[in-house]
Amino acid sequence: MATHKELEIWQMSIDFVVDIYNITKSFPDEEKYGLTSQMRRSAVSISSNIAEGSARNSKQQFLQFLNIALGSLSELETQLIIAERLNYLQSKQPIESLAVIRSKLIKLIKYLKTLN
Repeated sequence: MATHKELEIWQMSIDFVVDIYNITKSFPDEEKYGLTSQMRRSAVSISSNIAEGSARNSKQQFLQFLNIALGSLSELETQLIIAERLNYLQSKQPIESLAVIRSKLIKLIKYLKTLN
């Protein structure tokens, strides 16, 4: 199996973390320990769980961590929707990027489930 650094989904999720950090820089100071912190932790959790899962000894463990990453992705999506409703987002790009990552993550999960 490839290391996590060779996985396209991990690379995309790392780029997404950088995007989320840049986006949240413009959030109001009052959100520093609220939405900003939550969004950053959720984004970091996605790539971290992909990396940790890929280092595990079994497909089942990898799948478990990919599902945790998927949960973090859903958490981040909720936070992005909240940020959008509060008019903190300048564009819908982060939500669109999230959808691409979700699609690829689900495809990887489905693929791994087909392997013996």
